[in-house]
Amino acid sequence: MKSDVSVAVEEEEEAYGRLRRMAEANAVVVFSVSGCCMCHVVKRLLLGLGVGPAVYELDVEPGGRAVQAALRRLMGRIQAAPPVPAVFVGGRLVGGIESVMSCHINGSLVPLLKEAGALWL
Repeated sequence: MKSDVSVAVEEEEEAYGRLRRMAEANAVVVFSVSGCCMCHVVKRLLLGLGVGPAVYELDVEPGGRAVQAALRRLMGRIQAAPPVPAVFVGGRLVGGIESVMSCHINGSLVPLLKEAGALWL
């Protein structure tokens, strides 16, 4: 019989594995929550640059709560802070709205997107 701790560890490992597979499945992946204005901003920025990201709406996605918990830990967010938007480019975590906008402003976002094969310009 498994203890509650071992079951929790297995569930967490499964959520991280699922998160990793989802993040690596496309050149650009956005983890979002429908109705989140910051998520909308990130998605519009990427679309405006000509990128068609894979978007996972975690409030709709089956198992979305577990993925949100894994994102929260991965991004080092405090428990109350939402872990979305979370943007992955080329399977690597870029970060949330602050990181993505910073990369866009300093000019490093487009080269990162090109390197991942999300832009061909």
